Amino acid sequence: MTVTSEQRFGEFVVVRRHEGQDHVAELVLDRPRAMNAVSTAMARSIGEACAALGADPGVRATVLTSSHDRAFCVGADLKERNSFTDAQLVRQRPTARAAYTGVLELPMPVVAAVHGFALGGGFELALACDVIVADRTAVVGLPEVSVGVIPGGGGTQLLPRRVGAARAAELVFTARRVEAAEARELGLVDELVDAGGAREAALALGGRIAANSPVGLRAAKRALRLGQGLDLRAGLEVEDAAWRSVAFSGDRAEGVAAFNEKRKPAWPGE
Repeated sequence: MTVTSEQRFGEFVVVRRHEGQDHVAELVLDRPRAMNAVSTAMARSIGEACAALGADPGVRATVLTSSHDRAFCVGADLKERNSFTDAQLVRQRPTARAAYTGVLELPMPVVAAVHGFALGGGFELALACDVIVADRTAVVGLPEVSVGVIPGGGGTQLLPRRVGAARAAELVFTARRVEAAEARELGLVDELVDAGGAREAALALGGRIAANSPVGLRAAKRALRLGQGLDLRAGLEVEDAAWRSVAFSGDRAEGVAAFNEKRKPAWPGE
């Protein structure tokens, strides 16, 4: 896939656009010498990149990938953390949180392309996405209790929403690593593809998503996210509010017209 534009955020994060996929952004974790271990600088760059993507109305789907051939992301940079005083760790915490919430709060659909190791904070970055595509080399897990901490990038909240409270507890408490086939069986990842195929499959999925109404996509994501954990009546109110936000939009008018005229929609995005 031919790259048509590239914007770097700091040293370790790149946003790319590709020929034929004008409305799909690829958010690349690019610290290969450290298997994408998330340092303070990298966390800051992830947050900055997500802020830029969230403010770009032309992005209908984002795909989170890795430039390392054997890892998606191995989590927090423990070598850096080992040098921190308690005071430094406290000061670093908001920067670290901003990286994970940056991905989680992206307003458009986000697809993770996972290969190799996605551990700790690396798996939490994937969990912050809406859909996880993994290849058969993937190994995922939240091993934080084995080094004396807990998943602090959203893992204790996002994992049970995927797999249920008891399964999440077993995975967090044992700190075990889960290989690709079992990860798919347990629902830790959503789609399993052949080794080496995760990025291509995720970008293709991003392209299929981006063919749809940008207004509709963002409203649907908002309803899905805000409705989680609510009772049915409250969830339906969330859905109704999201419906009202799109019902009188230019995208709705164009979508209905295109359907009746049997043509491809030209979404105004408003």
